[in-house]
Amino acid sequence: MVTAIILVTVERGKIQDVAQQFLGVEGITEVYSVTGRYDVVAIARLPEFEGLADLQISRIGGILRTETLVAFQALSKHDLERIFAIGQE
Repeated sequence: MVTAIILVTVERGKIQDVAQQFLGVEGITEVYSVTGRYDVVAIARLPEFEGLADLQISRIGGILRTETLVAFQALSKHDLERIFAIGQE
């Protein structure tokens, strides 16, 4: 499982629209509107690293720029691998 954190800067007044469009992208599991340097944070969980190239985020209107962080290790109180593998058998 590959986890990517996508940090997004959005055009003024389009945060809600961009966040909703992210939810329609296969592989995106969570979307947050946030304060600070970025406007939206999207979490992608994919079975393989190559799946990042297939995310169709370039089709989302209103995005000014993105920065993508790929997680090497996930530390959590929850078994994230098991939770996100449900239904993938």
